[in-house]
Amino acid sequence: MPELNNGRKRILVTGGAGFLGSHLIDKLMEQGHEVICADNLFTGTLENLEHLSENPLFTFLHHDITNPLDVEVDEIYNLACPASPVYYQYDPIHTMKTSVIGAINMLGLAKRLGCKIFQASTSEVYGDPLLHPQTESYWGNVNPVGIRSCYDEGKRGAETLFFDYHRQHNIKIKVARIFNTYGPRMQPSDGRVVSNFIVQALCGQPITIYGDGRQSRSFCFVDDLIAGILKLMATDASVIGPVNIGNPVEFEMQELAHKILLLTNSDSEVVTLPGPADDPRQRRPDIALAKSVLNWEAEIQLEEGLIRTIEYFKVKLKRQGLNG
Repeated sequence: MPELNNGRKRILVTGGAGFLGSHLIDKLMEQGHEVICADNLFTGTLENLEHLSENPLFTFLHHDITNPLDVEVDEIYNLACPASPVYYQYDPIHTMKTSVIGAINMLGLAKRLGCKIFQASTSEVYGDPLLHPQTESYWGNVNPVGIRSCYDEGKRGAETLFFDYHRQHNIKIKVARIFNTYGPRMQPSDGRVVSNFIVQALCGQPITIYGDGRQSRSFCFVDDLIAGILKLMATDASVIGPVNIGNPVEFEMQELAHKILLLTNSDSEVVTLPGPADDPRQRRPDIALAKSVLNWEAEIQLEEGLIRTIEYFKVKLKRQGLNG
């Protein structure tokens, strides 16, 4: 499908009502594109999109990508899939279907249209890594039959489909492996560590660390992540990925908890609980490839990003009557 005469593209974003998808849509609309958002609203919310409701260039479709979707677009960004354990373990079969059947449906659409398609993969494809930091050439250490497998293996299966469609049908693909991302529009109840700690601190509840607190993660602010995705999508056909996109600065969970306590001026105590099954001990991206092919690296460091995220949650919790 040709681009519109003024250079504007018609772009499909699946999972566009979610945390990352809604931020991506904002950037695409700022660039002047027409955007179709498809979301089943399992984890996404229309609140993330309400500022676009009167924009004639924006369309929302209540749609689950495990069912085929027939639209005319120039590009596809496939972000549909619950990304936090609380949500993806709620209905693990549907999580796997979203990753695998959803990928087949979106790749089939891209094949019919002859358009470029982006896949939001994840650092979870590396499992509990035996290589640190993780490079794109590392095949991972993943439990195929655990409670996290529906997400980890679903995303691995989606990557396989993307590369096979590229090799067999010459589909123009872009695959990013996204490392822990945080920022405004995270759901208070999504169970991810940054949102958990902030909500607990603001509400005066105990900060719950699962495990000994020495496990580590690398946290990327959402604005940096979206910039990396857009740079990857803009590369020429020789760059298909997978490309790690994340902030390589690593923090232990106990260190993150104390940072949030300090920034929220909270008196919450820190308590430890047993760690969940298959929870990776460490996670840090090697971003040498992103630096070389995208000229990208994260710019917003943890303290600045946390301050902006805390301010968002203060407003959201106050609206909900959960934080005075």
